[in-house]
Amino acid sequence: MRKLILLGIFLASTTLGFAQCSMCKAVAETADGGGFGAGLNYGIVYLMIFPYLIIGGIAYKIYKNKKAYK
Repeated sequence: MRKLILLGIFLASTTLGFAQCSMCKAVAETADGGGFGAGLNYGIVYLMIFPYLIIGGIAYKIYKNKKAYK
């Protein structure tokens, strides 16, 4: 039960972080006519790659371990 609560807190906190990035991007695009916003958008995409790589690595490890037990 404790792990489920911690997972819920973790997922809720990351949702707030995504909202802030979207707001920051919108403000930057309106401030400079869209020039600065495009670079900021690429930065956000670059930063979002790493959580997916980490989750993919963990999923691969779990898959590999389950395959080894069979």
